[in-house]
Amino acid sequence: MTIGILAIQGDYEAHAKMLDRIGVAHRYVRTSDDLNSLDGIILPGGESTTHLKVMTEEGLFEPLRKFGAAGGPVYGTCAGAILLAREVHGPPQASLGLLDASVLRNGYGRQLASDVHVVQTKLREQRIEMVFIRAPIFETVGPKVEVLAEFGGHPILVRQGNILASTFHPELTEDPTIHEYFARMAKDNGIR
Repeated sequence: MTIGILAIQGDYEAHAKMLDRIGVAHRYVRTSDDLNSLDGIILPGGESTTHLKVMTEEGLFEPLRKFGAAGGPVYGTCAGAILLAREVHGPPQASLGLLDASVLRNGYGRQLASDVHVVQTKLREQRIEMVFIRAPIFETVGPKVEVLAEFGGHPILVRQGNILASTFHPELTEDPTIHEYFARMAKDNGIR
């Protein structure tokens, strides 16, 4: 099994370290050819408009959308969650539209609003440490979206079939729970 990590900008190296830690092979994705033979892909945090600009310039936008639309497992963290949403506000921007959710960019404000919380999820009994950095807010989620964790009255970890999204950065902690969960999603999906 090989998980791709969109390596345009942002914290993609931290995702690679977490995948190394749990023994999952990975490959950086910078071109559409890099998507070949992947079992899943992670869209990391960073700045969503920068991701969008480079994805478009490098011809990655449509191949990524097709990968997810065809059932390929996709996990978006923070800016990656913004890119997955059906609708983006504050201000509006284009997205892959793979997740039936409306998201507010920079929902929690400026960098100074960044924080760490320990939150209960549906993934395990123990709470999970979560790093929020100018996190977006899921304003609404559709009926087929399962909310796996909430904080402050908003969903922060959601799944819709082959799509997983979090408004926080699990790769910036020592806890591999969410990456292990996504690796199981990719393994169970079995596409190639």
